[in-house]
Amino acid sequence: IDYIPSAREELAYATGENFTGQQIYDFYNAYLRYGTVKKLAAACAELEQQGLGILIWDGFRPVSAQAALWDICPDPKYVSHPVTGTRAHCRGNAVDLTLIDLETGEKLEMPTGFDDFSALADRNYGDCTDTAAENARLLESIMKKHGFKPYSAEWWHFTDTDSYPVAEDFEPPVG
Repeated sequence: IDYIPSAREELAYATGENFTGQQIYDFYNAYLRYGTVKKLAAACAELEQQGLGILIWDGFRPVSAQAALWDICPDPKYVSHPVTGTRAHCRGNAVDLTLIDLETGEKLEMPTGFDDFSALADRNYGDCTDTAAENARLLESIMKKHGFKPYSAEWWHFTDTDSYPVAEDFEPPVG
């Protein structure tokens, strides 16, 4: 993300390295609404004071990508319906991310990996290590402090408390 120099990106759906095993979209940069980016930048500034940063797995998602994910996993607990669901990623105000050590770039221990659709990924951290729970709670508290709402079933998913319309016509540039 251009506005957050310390942020790293590994968009899982731009590759086959995701729960579908398929490339869902063909762009490699995270896109978010400007208001959402400003909030995320504030969260990152606070994390940087602790030597931490973020790795973004997903941000804006075109409606066509949302439909492809729904076709593979039609479970509204994990994938928003492309027409009737909340489609937060299609609004550009949702982000999937984890914490990294800024010096090494290594991911911090969290309850699960990305897109783990099991009870281990929820925000009840009694079923993971103390370190993973502490890291997930830190991420959640900082994101909430800076205007994001956590999703109960996925420790990595946060939605801006400011809402935006679904971006029906926006397609990020390829590459």
